[in-house]
Amino acid sequence: MELMRSVIRSLREIVKLRHIIFELTKKDIQLRYLGSYLGILWAFVQPTINILILWFVFQVGFKSMPVDNFPFILWLMAGMVPWMFFSDSVTNATTSIIENGYLVKKVVFKVSILPLIKILSSLFIHVFFILLLFIMFWVYGFGFQIYYLQVFYYLIASVLLVLGISWITSALIVFLKDIGQIVGMLLQFLFWLTPIFWSFKILPPNYHFVVKLNPLYYIVEGYRNAFIYHKWFWEEPKLTFYFWILTFLVIIIGGSLFKKLRPHFSDVI
Repeated sequence: MELMRSVIRSLREIVKLRHIIFELTKKDIQLRYLGSYLGILWAFVQPTINILILWFVFQVGFKSMPVDNFPFILWLMAGMVPWMFFSDSVTNATTSIIENGYLVKKVVFKVSILPLIKILSSLFIHVFFILLLFIMFWVYGFGFQIYYLQVFYYLIASVLLVLGISWITSALIVFLKDIGQIVGMLLQFLFWLTPIFWSFKILPPNYHFVVKLNPLYYIVEGYRNAFIYHKWFWEEPKLTFYFWILTFLVIIIGGSLFKKLRPHFSDVI
């Protein structure tokens, strides 16, 4: 119970510091692309090019057929968009503490918001791709559906999951530099374990349970349920319950670990 109360206090402090978080997030976005000719446009150009390359390889090269009567590019985008946010935010949030050593050494600064700032920077870009999804479905002749709105539910779910993970990884990397490489390898493994390029339906039923243990399955399939299959999240009560129990456990573990290691950050950085 004490751990739960500690995490709740941390979340309340984040709400109180929302104006500082907003300003630091804006500054982070500006600094990330400072000095390049295209500036912040690179945040949108690079992911778009990656999607187009993957679409060309699978749609044109391998001549991938429509999935569940939906154009492959739409099916692929619905899975790639949440993955890009997860991957980008976890990667950047992991190094948020060691990149801001000068802030860590300030006693009055709330260091736990540093991973959140990186997550919100990635969220800014993610919202653009969500809007792009709406536009693409409209261009392909699929009109607006009320189901589309639940994508924002999955967005909140993604942010909370990433926040818990980033509290763990950003705290550990201060003492173990190899965490950065480990996170990169785990993300690669997780990418292919999650049904982004392949349909969950191709697996034998015996393996469905194993895949559903991956919390990203809930997010990726959630985006597809919103845009393609028109299915509400509460229609999967067991999976929803499992995801939120796991997410809250990750937040509690991450928050307690971060709090325990925080006093030693300035000694190591």
